[in-house]
Formats: sequence, structure tokens, C-alpha cells
Amino acid sequence: MSIDSALPPEGGWHRRVLMLAIPIVLANLTQPILGAVDTAVAGHLGSAADLGGVALGGLFFNFVFWGFGFLRMGTTGLVAQAFGARNRDALRADIVRALLLAIAIGSVILVVQAPLIRHALQLVGGSDAVQNNARIYCRARILSAPFALGNYVVLGYLFGAQRPRIALLTQVLINAVNVVAVVIYVYALGWGLAGIGAATATADAIGFAFGMAVLWHLRPRGLPPLTWRTVSDKMALKKLIVMNRDIFLRTILLLSAFAWFAHVGARQGDTILAANALLLNFQTFMAYGLDGFAHATEAMVGAAIGAGNRSAFREAVKVNLFWSALGALGFALVYGCSGTRIIHELTDQPAVRAAAQTFLPWVAMLPLASVGGFLLDGVFIGATRTRELMQTMAISWAVFFCASWVLVDVWGNHGLWLALLIFMGARGLALLSFLPRITAAIRPASVQQAT
Repeated sequence: MSIDSALPPEGGWHRRVLMLAIPIVLANLTQPILGAVDTAVAGHLGSAADLGGVALGGLFFNFVFWGFGFLRMGTTGLVAQAFGARNRDALRADIVRALLLAIAIGSVILVVQAPLIRHALQLVGGSDAVQNNARIYCRARILSAPFALGNYVVLGYLFGAQRPRIALLTQVLINAVNVVAVVIYVYALGWGLAGIGAATATADAIGFAFGMAVLWHLRPRGLPPLTWRTVSDKMALKKLIVMNRDIFLRTILLLSAFAWFAHVGARQGDTILAANALLLNFQTFMAYGLDGFAHATEAMVGAAIGAGNRSAFREAVKVNLFWSALGALGFALVYGCSGTRIIHELTDQPAVRAAAQTFLPWVAMLPLASVGGFLLDGVFIGATRTRELMQTMAISWAVFFCASWVLVDVWGNHGLWLALLIFMGARGLALLSFLPRITAAIRPASVQQAT
């Protein structure tokens, strides 16, 4: 913290954005690898039920762990502001509170794991064999719940403290351990599906241990011992809980929007359902890319607000918008020009290929419609304005629901994709309408100290 993180380094703002965003994009792209390794190993165990069980179990963890993604986002905002304000006491206390919250939530998951796994898997469905295999996988993997959630906090700290290269290293380590562990547990020890789940749990645990070592190495020096009175400060805890509640509700609304999209697509037949699911991979991959600039925005905006530097805030938003828009345009061009080829690589079923190609133009437009919402998500998380995040998501969700209800009756699946396009655009416009509140609330550091 020897530099003013609200000011651009040598080379200017564009250099800072790229230095932050590129490692974050790479770190993001490593995250699906955990599930891909589990799926690949299960696919060679000799039974379709094995593969189905791991796929169903993976879906369970995607929803459970993603639902607690606020641990990463909330930590990034708080750490970024403390980092920008050079408030080492607040930075240390914020990370300890977030870690305690992650461990507490993870411990609750362990306590209620049996009914949680049973009811969640029954809700999704599947044959008895698939359900049984999914339970075996989940019971092994869920043991690392406190560590997996703790890793969200570590990642949030590294993003907020502008240490993206260490974040990338941490993600690479987790994936490397997973690969080695799955080979040992499944092929050397013969643990089967339980070994696949245990390998991912081992990777989460070792990643958390590495993260703790990193946090210890980066800890602020020269401070008095941290007391429980500081950690349990009522105002700070209230802010943390309210922030996380808002982000959690925002995430649930986002998940329910995509669940509704899948539901409406399924009503139009298996071919449409499969085509829509295939095309959503385009959106997911694009999200991992644009999220890199959103995370860079979180760190830079939080630092600017912490330092009370309104000019730095505006520059952070403007430069990240430039690179995000450029990235979105790149995705749109690739999808428009090469989308058919990508579809043919993802499936060999003629009917699904034909349906996916029919709706491909909507997917090519999605990056341009989504870029505003992605970027401004980063702005509001960095500013810790989570209430507005939740409110604007609720507005956008309502717009999407109404649009899909009307447009699907008129244009079928084309109407559904148009409704999704409207949803993504509405997110950006709704957040943009609240943006002046953040600018107006930024106070110079001298005023903050005086008050």
C-alpha cells in the first residue's frame, strides 16, 4: 500500500485496466475446469449413470456455491475501498469478518448436508441410478464447503487489493491439485465417484490453505493485535450483512431469470430446449471474458471512492467502459462470423444444429446488450452500493418476465431471445439511472477524515 491506488501508474489508465483485467479473465476461465475434469473422468467410468450423477451433482454445487457468490463480491468492494483509503485497520478487519462469515455458512451447509442434498437432487430429477450416484459425489465434495466459500473471500481480497496475478496463481493451483487428486483417488485407489468428489474437495482445501498463506504474507505490518471487539463492531457487521443480503437477492433474481428462460424454452419442445441450452454457452463464455473488466472496475472504483478521488472514479469507469465495449464488439463479431462453426463443434445432431443456427443472430447481439450491465455491476460492487444492485435487478427481472410473457406468444422462441436481450439491456439502463448517486456521494479524503 505504498502507492496511491486511485492514481494511474506509469503508462496511464489503459495500462492499469489491462494489467488488472487480463489475469482476472484468465483466472475466470480456469473456474469451469473443475467441473470439466470431473465430467471427463466420470465419462470414462463405463456407465451413463456415472456421468449423469456427476453432472447432476455439479449442477447442485453450481447453484449452492454460486448463491453465496456475495462473499467474493462484497469482499472485493470493502477491500478496494479500504485499500484506496490506505486504511490498514479496516482492511484487516474486513477480511477477517468475511472469512468468519464464509466459514460459518460453510459449517451450516455441512450440518444440513443430508436433507439439502436429498431435496435438491429430487427437485432436479433423474433416474434412481443417477440420483444415487449424484448423492455419492455430493457427499464427498460437500465436505470442503467452508474451504470453497473461504476461497471466494480470498479471491475477493486479491481482486480488491489489485493482486490479480496471485488470484490467477491460486486458481491454477486449485485446478492442478484437482487433476492430480482425481488420478490418485479414482485410478490408483479405486474410489470411483466418491473419489471424483473428494478430489475437488481436496483441491478446495489446499487452495484455501494456500490462500491463507498469501493473506498472511500480505497482511498489514505494524498494527496492534486485532481484538474481537473490532471484529464484532456492530455497524461494520450490519453493513456486511446488509451488503451480502442484497447481493444474494440479486443473484437469486438473476438465477430465476435464466431458470424461467429454460422453462419457457422447454415448453416449446426438446429440440428448442437443447438449442437454447447450447446457445447459452456462448453467453456464459462471453460473461467470463467481460467479467474480467467488471472485476477490474470493482477494484479501481473502490480504490477511487476510498481515496475520495472523484476524477479517478470517472476515469476508471470511462476506461473500463472502452475496453469492455471493445471486448463485447469482439465477441459479437466472432459469434456472428463463426457461430455456425462453433455450433457444429458443440453438437452433431442435425435438428439441434438447425434450430441453434436459426436463433444465432440473437446470441451475436447479446454481448452488445449485456456490456453495460456487466460493467456497471462492477461499478456498484466497488462502490458497495448493493441496494441499488438488488433494486435494479428486480426491475430488470420484472421487465424480462413481462416481455417474455407477451413476446413468446407472438414470435415463439424468437420472442424469448428478444426478451433476454431486453433483460440484459434493462440491467444496464437501470443501473445507469442510479450512477449519479455514486458520483455525488464521493467525498474528498480530507472531508472524510474531518467527519
